[in-house]
Amino acid sequence: MFTLREEIMILKMRIASLASIAVGALMTPLVAFAAGEAPSLAKMVAAGKLPALDQRLPEKPEVVKPLDAIGVYGGKLRRSLGGSNDHNSILRIVSPQGLTRWKPDFSTVIPNIAESWTVNDKGSEFTFKLRKGMKWSDGHPFTADDIMFYVNDLLHNKEFYPNPPARYVVDGQAMTAEKIDDQTVTLKFVASYGTFLTELATPLAQEPVLWAKHYCMQYHPTYNKDIQTMVDATNAVEDWPGLFRLKCGEVEAPNRWSNVERPTLDPWIITGEGYSAGSTQVVMERNPYFWQVDTEGNQLPYIDTLEMNVAQDNQAIVLEAIAGNIDMQRRRISQLSNKPVFAENAEKGGFKILDMQNSNSNIMSIHFNFTHKDPEMRALMRNKDVRVALSLAIDREEIIDIVYQGQGEPWQVGPRPSHILYDERLGRQYTNYDPDKANELLDKAGYGKRDSEDYRLLPSGKRFAFNIQYTGIEQPDWGDSLEIIAQQWKKIGVEVNVSSVERSIYYSRGEANEHDIMVWGAPGGLDPTLSPRNVLAVHPQASWFAIPWTRWYLSGGKDGEEPTESMKKRLALYDAFKKEADQEKALDIFREIHRMAADEMETIGISLAPNLVGVVNKNLRNVPATIPSSWMYPDPGPTLPQTYYYVN
Repeated sequence: MFTLREEIMILKMRIASLASIAVGALMTPLVAFAAGEAPSLAKMVAAGKLPALDQRLPEKPEVVKPLDAIGVYGGKLRRSLGGSNDHNSILRIVSPQGLTRWKPDFSTVIPNIAESWTVNDKGSEFTFKLRKGMKWSDGHPFTADDIMFYVNDLLHNKEFYPNPPARYVVDGQAMTAEKIDDQTVTLKFVASYGTFLTELATPLAQEPVLWAKHYCMQYHPTYNKDIQTMVDATNAVEDWPGLFRLKCGEVEAPNRWSNVERPTLDPWIITGEGYSAGSTQVVMERNPYFWQVDTEGNQLPYIDTLEMNVAQDNQAIVLEAIAGNIDMQRRRISQLSNKPVFAENAEKGGFKILDMQNSNSNIMSIHFNFTHKDPEMRALMRNKDVRVALSLAIDREEIIDIVYQGQGEPWQVGPRPSHILYDERLGRQYTNYDPDKANELLDKAGYGKRDSEDYRLLPSGKRFAFNIQYTGIEQPDWGDSLEIIAQQWKKIGVEVNVSSVERSIYYSRGEANEHDIMVWGAPGGLDPTLSPRNVLAVHPQASWFAIPWTRWYLSGGKDGEEPTESMKKRLALYDAFKKEADQEKALDIFREIHRMAADEMETIGISLAPNLVGVVNKNLRNVPATIPSSWMYPDPGPTLPQTYYYVN
């Protein structure tokens, strides 16, 4: 069922065995346990407002073995969202319900929405068997027609996707689909796609099962000839794709959680007003048609309600956590600097500290804009000697000691030392502090002249200066690190202006290519083949060193800007890697990508990312003591929060 290559490539990502956490006093009142289904649903069945359980579940629901024990129904799980653009925090706790999912230990993929699958000898056709009788959250059957709707009516529609998502494209051609019967569908590619099943387990590959045809077809011109009238009536969008995304959501956007009428396959569903710019709280209630049961046949989830208050900054979330008002979270409060205050308040707040194994390669990555709109700045950014000089001028040990409490070691980007794809040069080159060498390199690069304040000058006479943007609400430690870097670069005559911007502004500037330097996280430590955004221009919202290159790649050369020869070769290798079914050959391809990335060094880092921290109600069961922390994982979803429960 799984390719050997998948097993080998992900095997080295294994983390410590998952263990249960101790339990203590109950903070959230519970309803008495009733075998089979939640008491609230049983009451609705008795009142004739809901079909019986056996009519709501698939004929063969997925049977999930809880980590610790069979749970009890009831309770409310409280979390906090960081502002109006923290949609991925919702996604992480609800968990991406794709055709496949990660095992809890991040070792390989297993069936999820799909009951099973087979792959042809070429590795180009994937036949998925769906669960007979499975239903959307509104009770409508989920069938192969829903997948066909995505492939035929959306993926291949040029109005909806001018450029299809790269994860569904091989050799320049988008995936096609064939319906075998109501519970069987084959997804086809023109050539082998060795990483497809793994790709489907990532958070951005849910589209084939994200949109219910019976509901979303009303926003598609093929099924609604009067669609423009609906578009005009909204006063919020200009065309039917905009209306479709507004009403049916996107795989990664706030509007996914705004329309309470949209059917889903998730364990909890949005209620009330949903998630929007003015939201102060997001509430989700159990999905009465959810398709998983525990080993005793009890329908999941155990917990009734997810309640997420919207905070405006990270400190407010920290205060909520230490007050005992958050039941399970690491997002936005995971900095090591919070660990002492969590430890001090754990007993009073009724929580324990959650250990999160960091899958990132670095605490932060500095992206020089290779496609800068100013030709003079572009030339500066593309000069490797300049980038090497700036890296040598960073005293990483000072930053690690001051900002990260001595936790970490000087590091660039790339797989962590424990990973099978570890590349020492990619991770460690130019991390020694050598300001004399940095000055020498900048002088030789043509930036030797200085002004009256001892700042270097560009050939035009303008000051050698950078504007660096980061999102302070995401990682306040980045601001602390950047202030130190600014002082260190000042010593070599480079001026730095650091600014923290709101996330939506950050994204809009980056996507418009209106930045000098952007700072973002650096995945790829334990998941280098899943998150190669620092070595390949493949992510339209994270490969900040060259967004136009990313558009060129994703559009097959139709949009954006043609990359350098090195990047074009790496992107070609990446395409070959995705198709390669032989495990060793595939790993060798990625090793070559890393060697070439080390030659170019488009981005630089600060420190190998230390583990993160979170909080968990000491009373919440079936929560692993250690959880991988990764967007590609995306924590804590693969640990199956639908199996969490409270004890007395």
